[in-house]
Amino acid sequence: MITIGIDIGSTATKAVLLNGTKELYEIMPTGWSPKETGKAIVSRLLEKGHLRRDQVSKIVATGYGRDLISIAHKAVTEITCHGRGAAFLVEDADMVIDIGGQDSKVIKIHRSGRVVDFIMNDKCAAGTGRFLEVTAVSLGLDVSELEKYHDSRNMVSINSMCTVFAETEVISLLAAGIEKEKIVAGLHSSVAGRVANMAKKLGVGSKIVFTGGVSLNGAIREMLKLHLEANVLTPALSQYAGAMGAALIARDMNG
Repeated sequence: MITIGIDIGSTATKAVLLNGTKELYEIMPTGWSPKETGKAIVSRLLEKGHLRRDQVSKIVATGYGRDLISIAHKAVTEITCHGRGAAFLVEDADMVIDIGGQDSKVIKIHRSGRVVDFIMNDKCAAGTGRFLEVTAVSLGLDVSELEKYHDSRNMVSINSMCTVFAETEVISLLAAGIEKEKIVAGLHSSVAGRVANMAKKLGVGSKIVFTGGVSLNGAIREMLKLHLEANVLTPALSQYAGAMGAALIARDMNG
């Protein structure tokens, strides 16, 4: 039985193919057409596994572009898929923190991956990957460089929660001669603090899993630990949690 899960994010599309005990992974930029990207990433997986399309029994799509994937048999919310995927990646996980390009969410889950409760920020860019992207540009950096510039010693506070105002604040700090490293640490703390407050509203879990593209930034993970006063785990395949959840749900559909 072969199933595929596709997670169409605003920045990157991730996909997981399950074939018995074998797993294949693929990632590519989402680009302008989620529909075409969905087809392309499935083709890549099939090529990688030396498989044909008619050998795949079910495809489930998730992410913001999930309803645009015509080759999918079903579309499932990111909340459900991230919960299921995180429980697969980390045994006994009971809380998921996912920071993506356009939103951030905290999900309380049962050890099976079933969603118990969640809270989501999708109305404001603060606390999301977009917030980091915009402010990184203000610093003359690419968002992938932020971790390298993080220096939490004597970091400055970023008080503006709005992305536009935060960008202005960063420019003002640079003009005042504040080192980039201290500003970056302040940005990381700002994002982590906002997400940690969401987690506290649900009740901080005992085994917290950090997923999504921003989970690749180890400095954010360290800031989350500080704000939550708890350990935060980032599995090696953290970026694929949503796609993995979708692939597992597709497998369930086969009975």
